[in-house]
Amino acid sequence: MGVEKRSMAEHAYIVLRDRLILLEIPPGSPINESELATELGVGRTPIREALKRLEVDHLVASFPRRGTFATQIDITDLEAVSQMREALEPLASYRAALTQGNGQQAELERTMRDIRSLNPGQAPRELLAYDLQVHRLIYRAAGNELLEETLVRLDNLATRMWGLVIERLPDIHGHIVEHIELIEAILNGDAPAAKKLAAGHVKSFARAVRGVV
Repeated sequence: MGVEKRSMAEHAYIVLRDRLILLEIPPGSPINESELATELGVGRTPIREALKRLEVDHLVASFPRRGTFATQIDITDLEAVSQMREALEPLASYRAALTQGNGQQAELERTMRDIRSLNPGQAPRELLAYDLQVHRLIYRAAGNELLEETLVRLDNLATRMWGLVIERLPDIHGHIVEHIELIEAILNGDAPAAKKLAAGHVKSFARAVRGVV
C-alpha cells in the first residue's frame, strides 16, 4: 500500500476505532463501507484496511454474506480484562515515571490542566474521552511498543464496557480527576507512586462497573 493510501487507512482506523470505543457506533450495528468512505472522504480500500485492523482489535466482526458489524459487549469479560490491566497498567505507569514522561511531558501537562478545568456536570461521554487520552499518553510514555499495543486493546475493551453502563455510574468526574495525581507522579519521576496509583485506578474502575451490572 502506498504512503497516501496508508495514511488514509490510518485516518479511517482512528476515526472508526474511537467511534466504536465511545459507542457512537452502537454494539451490533452494521458497518456500511460505502457510507463511511463517502463520509470520511476516502476510498473503499482504506476503509477495508481499517476494518481488518478493527477486527484484530475485537471491535468489529465480519460474517460471510452478512457483512461487518460492531461487536457486542460481553460484560462477563470484565474480570479477564481487569486482571490483565491490573498487571500491566502499573508497569506502564512505572516505566513512564522512570523517564518523567518519555517525551510526552507537554501533552501530559496539557491534559492535566484540561482535567483540572472539567465541570462535574459535563456529559459523561465527554469525560470518558479524557480517560482514553490519559491512558494512551501513559502507554506511549512507557516506551515499550508491545506493552503499548496490548494495553491500548485492553483499554479499548474496558472503555466500551464503561460506556455501556456510564449513565448509571455515580461519579465519573471523580474517576477522571484521579488521573491528576497519577500524571503528577509520572512527571515528578516518582515511579513507585505512579505504579501504586495506576493499580488503584484500574481496581476502582472494575469495582464501579461491577456495582451497576
